[in-house]
Amino acid sequence: MTYKDEQGPISAPADLRTDLLAILESRDESAIRAFMESVPQGEVGRLLTRLDDESRATMLAALEPDRAAELLQNLADIHAADVLTDLEPRDAARIVDEMESHHRADVLAELPDDYVEQVLQAMDAEEAEDARQLMEYDEDTAGGLMATEFLQYPQTMRVAEVVEDLRRHAETFYETSLHYGYVHSHQGRLVGVVRMRDLILAQPDTPLERVMIANPITVFATATLEDLDDSFERYPFWSLPVVDDDGKLLGVVRRADIEEALSEQHERNLLSFGGIIGGEEIRSLPLASRVSRRMAWLSLNAILSIVAASVILLFEGTIGKLFAVVFFMPVICNMSGCTGNQAVAVSIRELALGLIQPADFMTVWRQELAVGAINGLAIGTLIGVTATGLSFFVWHTPALLGLVVGTAFFVNSLVSVSLGGLIPLALKRMQLDAALGAPPILTTLSDMCGLLIVLSLATLAVASGLL
Repeated sequence: MTYKDEQGPISAPADLRTDLLAILESRDESAIRAFMESVPQGEVGRLLTRLDDESRATMLAALEPDRAAELLQNLADIHAADVLTDLEPRDAARIVDEMESHHRADVLAELPDDYVEQVLQAMDAEEAEDARQLMEYDEDTAGGLMATEFLQYPQTMRVAEVVEDLRRHAETFYETSLHYGYVHSHQGRLVGVVRMRDLILAQPDTPLERVMIANPITVFATATLEDLDDSFERYPFWSLPVVDDDGKLLGVVRRADIEEALSEQHERNLLSFGGIIGGEEIRSLPLASRVSRRMAWLSLNAILSIVAASVILLFEGTIGKLFAVVFFMPVICNMSGCTGNQAVAVSIRELALGLIQPADFMTVWRQELAVGAINGLAIGTLIGVTATGLSFFVWHTPALLGLVVGTAFFVNSLVSVSLGGLIPLALKRMQLDAALGAPPILTTLSDMCGLLIVLSLATLAVASGLL
C-alpha cells in the first residue's frame, strides 16, 4: 500500500498500526492525513481499537473535522463514542458538528452524561439544539432515526427559484439526500413532495404546487421501527417525511437508515441471546463496563442453576440406590434444553416477522407438541437403547433403566418445546424482551423438569421393585 504527502508517495507496510504509530510520533499532520486517506474503510475500526487513547486523540486532532466525522460515522455508534471520549470536549464538538444529524444524536447518546453535556455546550448552538431534540426520541422510532437535513420550499415558489437556490447552496446541499424536495404551505404544514427529476424537467416558471405530488405519505415521529419497515415494504420510496401532530415537517427517515437500524436490532438481539446486557460491547471499552454487561446475566443464571439443581436433593434415596441414573441426568437436561432453544428461536423469529402474536399460543403449542413428540420419541428411543446396553453389559443393573431414561427424555422433550414455544409469547405480552428473557427461563425450567421427571420415574421404579 502507498499513500502520499506533499513530498510525494510514501510506502506503507502491511502492519497499519506500526506504520501509523511511527507517523504519529513525528507529529506530521499532513502525513497523518495522507495515511488515513489510504486506509481501507473496512480496516479503520480495527486500526482504531488497537491504538491507545493518546494515539487516537493525536490522530483525530490531525484530521480535518469533516474527515474525522466521516470516519467516525462509519463506525458502530458505541465505537465512535469510545473514540470521542479520548478528546477534549471542545475538540470532540468540532467533529460532532460535522456529523449528519441522526448519526450525531446516536453517537452523543452513547457518551457519558457529564461528558456529552460538555460537548453540547461546546458545539454550534443550532446544531446542539437540534441534537438535543433528536436525543429525546427513542432510538428505534422515526424521530430517533430521522435526519434533519432536507430540502423544503414554500408552495408559492417557482421551479426556476428552487433550481437557483440549489445551485447557490450546492456546497451546503452536497451531503443532503436529493431524491426529493418537500413543499409546505404558508402555515408551515407539509402539503407535497417533489421529485428531483420532475423539478429538473419542469418549465422554469411553473409553480411548485403544480409539480409536486400532493398529500404525500408521511409518518409520525413516534412510529416504531417495525412500522417504518412495513411502510417501506409497501411503498418504493427512498425516504419518508416525518411530521408532527400539526403536519409540520420534522425530518426525513431514509430507507437505508431503516435497513441499518434493523440490522443493529438483530445484532442487539444476538448479543442479548448470548448474555451481553446493557447494549453493545467492544473490547476497547473500559473493563468495568464490560464486566457489568456480562455479570448481570451470569449472576441470574447462577441463581437459576442453583434452583434447578436443588431438585436433586429431594431424591437422595433414589440416587443412592440407583447411582447409574446420574449418568443420564445431564444428557436429558442438555438435550431437552437444545430442543427448547430451537422452539425459542422459531418463536422469536416469527414474532419479529409478525407471523405470530401472543394470542396464537394454542396454535404454537399444538405445532411444537407435534415436533417435540416425534423428535422426543426418536431421540428417547436412542437414549433408552444406549442405557439398556450399558445397564446389561457394563453396570450389571436392571435393563429397565433404559425404559426409565428414554421415557423421561420423551416427556421432558414435550415440556421443553412447549416452554420454548410459549415463553417468548408470554414475555411479548408482558412487553419484555423475549430474546433476553426466554433463554435463562427456559434453561432453568427445562433442567428442573428434566431432573424431576427422570428422578420421579426412577423413584417409582425402585419403589415398585422394577429397578
